[in-house]
Amino acid sequence: MATGLPCRIGVGYDSHRFVEGRPLILGGVRIPYERGLVGHSDADAVCHAITDAILGAVNLGDIGKLFPDTDPAWKDADSVRLLEAAVARVRSAGYEVGNIDVVVICERPKIGPHTGAMRQVLARALQVEPDAISIKGKTNEGVDATGRGEALAVHAVAMLVRVSR
Repeated sequence: MATGLPCRIGVGYDSHRFVEGRPLILGGVRIPYERGLVGHSDADAVCHAITDAILGAVNLGDIGKLFPDTDPAWKDADSVRLLEAAVARVRSAGYEVGNIDVVVICERPKIGPHTGAMRQVLARALQVEPDAISIKGKTNEGVDATGRGEALAVHAVAMLVRVSR
């Protein structure tokens, strides 16, 4: 459990391979694209990275510990709901989200046109204003599986602040 520090910082990361026949869901938003991401849940790598960042900030484990892919209950789960459950745990530990910074790394699709919608969905889940969430798209300049368009990766940083009681 977290100590009484006034703020805590956590880092999250997730990556998934692209596959035919699945929708692409990022930040709780269905993105028009010919491929989706492979995963036990809906494979929303943005939500997964943010979930790990907020849980890590207060030492509450990670998404795999709370929602293991060996448990059929999480098959095709909505990752926004998983994020909301993590937020509830963080709040129970005496913290709330201050801000989130996310980098989505993929060659395609372009992320920029969808960041506003993602920020709206994530703000509701995180119980913050949309301006507390930054989402940026970057490419990997053709390097590795992400650069070849075979996968997508996400980095997230969360700052949590202690709730006055």
